[in-house]
Amino acid sequence: MTGGERRHDVWAAGDAYERSMGRWSRLVADAFLDWLSPGPGLRRLDVGCGTGALAQGAAAGCAPRSVLGVDRSGGFVATAARAAPAGTWFLVADALALPVPDASHDVAVSGLALNFLPEPADAVRESVRAVRPGGLVAAYVWDYAEGMDVLRAFWAAAEEADPDAAALNESRRFPLCRPGTLGALWTEAGLVDVATRPVVVPTVFTGLDDLWTPFLSGQGPAPGYLAAVPAAVRDRVREALAARLPVAGDGSVTLGARAWAVKGRRR
Repeated sequence: MTGGERRHDVWAAGDAYERSMGRWSRLVADAFLDWLSPGPGLRRLDVGCGTGALAQGAAAGCAPRSVLGVDRSGGFVATAARAAPAGTWFLVADALALPVPDASHDVAVSGLALNFLPEPADAVRESVRAVRPGGLVAAYVWDYAEGMDVLRAFWAAAEEADPDAAALNESRRFPLCRPGTLGALWTEAGLVDVATRPVVVPTVFTGLDDLWTPFLSGQGPAPGYLAAVPAAVRDRVREALAARLPVAGDGSVTLGARAWAVKGRRR
């Protein structure tokens, strides 16, 4: 990822993110937790916790001993902390330098964060360091290449309206959105019993405004791109996007969203 591309990856306002991708990331987090099901009474670490969807889901449904979420964005951590259940804490910290002792947790997870880290392999190794022998390390990322219909439609429209948008298209930027690449990353980190699986959720929008307005939030690559271009370009992107959407008779739009999940155990 180049410096120019990073400039558009804005992660600062947790409430704005919740109104955009947050509603779908919570559905994926619940399905991911059902797949892991490592048992109750565990010390859980959420790396790149964002606004807290995964940590809060674990606290609510997995009866953990404790949950610690860490993220580099102070704004996201503040949003997560406002809804923190008992036994759940959130800290501003770097995934590449986790503020926890060696082998201090039973489970380390990461939701929708690996693609945005400068050194994903180092982040996985740092999570491995944080869990005990036999502990679980797991993550999931959006399938930007093939499984995120709304983003594929957005970037196709953006490239039609503005050829310069091609360099920012998430389907090209993020190689970790494929199961083989994720599995190899886990194996190379020394984890065993590595497995991957898709996590699919529906994304249903009441209409074009419900789909478009979150793209104006400024949080993430696509909204960051829109925030940086002139209003005329934004208008052209909206028109091109509207022409691509499968609109039902009642005006609603139903699209698919797929993430790839991976898990493995420390030796």
